[in-house]
Amino acid sequence: MKKAVQYFIIGGLLAVTGIRSLQAQGWSEKMAATVMRIWKDSLYTDPAKPAKWTYDQGVVLKGIEGLWYQTGDARYFTYMQQSMDFFVNEKGEIRTYKQEDYNLDNVLCGRILLTLYNVTGKEKYYKAAHTLREQLQTQPRTKEGGFWHKKIYPYQMWLDGLYMAEPFYAEFAATYNEAGAFDDIANQFTWMEQHARDTKTGLLYHGWDESREQKWADPKTGTSPHFWARAMAWYGMALVDVLENFPSTHPRQPEVKAILKRFADAVQKVQDTKTGLWYDIINLPQEKGNYPEASASAMFVCAIAKAVRLGFLPASYLSVAKKGWMGILKEFVETDANGQTNLKGTVSVSGLGGKPYRDGSYVYYMSEKVVVNDPKGVGAFLQAANEMERLNIAQTGKGKKILLDDYFNAEKKKDITGTLKPYHYKWYEKYNNGFSLLGDIFNRRGVITNTLSEAPTNANLKDAAIYLIVDADNLADNPAPAYMQPKEAEAIYNWVKAGGVLVLLHNDKGNAEFEHMNLLANKFGIQFNEDSHNKVIGNEYDGGKIDIPAGNVILPGVKKIYQKEVCSITLKAPAKAMLKKEDLVVFAVAKLGKGTVFATGDPWLYNEYTDGRKLPAEYENFKAANEWVSWLIKQIPGKEAVGKK
Repeated sequence: MKKAVQYFIIGGLLAVTGIRSLQAQGWSEKMAATVMRIWKDSLYTDPAKPAKWTYDQGVVLKGIEGLWYQTGDARYFTYMQQSMDFFVNEKGEIRTYKQEDYNLDNVLCGRILLTLYNVTGKEKYYKAAHTLREQLQTQPRTKEGGFWHKKIYPYQMWLDGLYMAEPFYAEFAATYNEAGAFDDIANQFTWMEQHARDTKTGLLYHGWDESREQKWADPKTGTSPHFWARAMAWYGMALVDVLENFPSTHPRQPEVKAILKRFADAVQKVQDTKTGLWYDIINLPQEKGNYPEASASAMFVCAIAKAVRLGFLPASYLSVAKKGWMGILKEFVETDANGQTNLKGTVSVSGLGGKPYRDGSYVYYMSEKVVVNDPKGVGAFLQAANEMERLNIAQTGKGKKILLDDYFNAEKKKDITGTLKPYHYKWYEKYNNGFSLLGDIFNRRGVITNTLSEAPTNANLKDAAIYLIVDADNLADNPAPAYMQPKEAEAIYNWVKAGGVLVLLHNDKGNAEFEHMNLLANKFGIQFNEDSHNKVIGNEYDGGKIDIPAGNVILPGVKKIYQKEVCSITLKAPAKAMLKKEDLVVFAVAKLGKGTVFATGDPWLYNEYTDGRKLPAEYENFKAANEWVSWLIKQIPGKEAVGKK
């Protein structure tokens, strides 16, 4: 969309403070506001250019998805959903998509479809995603097995294609138990690197032609002539996003991590020392006409920062991302007269071959238009902003571990493929009953989220700082429930005395087991009563309202939360009420030895009540989850104390 705008450069403001204060500006939300204003329904608002299924939208929506997780604001999820609903009908058919084109660019949006299915459970999203998975099953390949970039580009592998296909491929495989797919995924990166990497610089050429028939292809190596920054950046983003879903125990995982390390080293060497940015032709910054490019710079920042966060690169590489981010904010971000945030400096497109023919020469790359608010640049900026803004959150729980019980609450359910999986209050679940948002809140503070699927013992609790037990199974939940036994209660009791933080999120009558779970709770002066309070009829949310008095120690900045149908709690020493609604004890805390116990009668922080999609905005469960997690972390006395008697 073209508008006559007057720009005000904000570089002077950005230059005077450090990275932390810059991030406090909320660049992700500002850019998201631009996205939702100029692309209300789809990325194509010009009637002369009808909307089509395109990877550009996938880049933007991954940024929007990350912002939804960061804020718990349902507007972002709604935007993702309406953007995909523009193309996906109730049968799961994708408008304008043609599988027979075998175009890897068409696969990227499958990642958003997986999110929509995992959150909503609507089968149409799974069907559409499965259609894209089917494309990969029959995608034409090179002789050794590398995906052709497109059917119309036979025998060619492009760096771009690794980002378009492999992160979706890995996420689908991880979600639907395709363990054998990870060898194929690793091969795509290995073969691309073998054929396109320059041994002197470590940089990868934009494309490789196995047939050597293309005019742009070197007759000996098959590579294109130049190192195009965005192609390199696509490749780096793909590596990190794939590793996020790559099984840590898979024998090929170290191989993919090593490729990432070589990539990061090569990219670091060509980062401009003055601006922190990367040039369009990445190794020729002094060449006439070359320029720092926004989308590639944002992708490099995102890939490196995310890789450090996930532990795939050493922490020392974060300085590369920080320097790049400062350069992006100074050189590319502008605010127009209407207060809209815009991103300049993105090359609209660069490719190889096609009609008219693109020969891969330096002159060709310099001939492509550089535009404002290109979706690829904006989407990359959003993803980078989400990563960099995570640095604002103090890593108060760094290296600490929380164990989520999957023994006393061990419900199972078959997924859409018929595979039996753990269900109800699990970290990985994005559906209403899951704890995916809560897990992310812990992760943002540096806490490692793990699951304990066996009876707690002195040994398996030893390294945990927090142990979370939710909604213990009764016979209605599980035909063979594992009830709390005296031996297990004693192990947990000793662990708490030694400094552990125990969290008990129980439930109301009929929805949880009471008798055996109280064997544990009673040790701390806590008794869950088999009753039900805070009844809610339909959407009369006031029934679940709990006002937070000013000065509450656990939720100091929250005014109102929502807990529906909770059991009451009776207390005796050492337990104390920390939040009440009239006579109903809502939060109870017990201190014992070096440890802490937190108890409430409802699993109130599951996705349905934190993701913003259901509750009215006045209920601050997402904000409360953040403050509650921060309070829990403060109760940890130190790793050295936990697990010792």
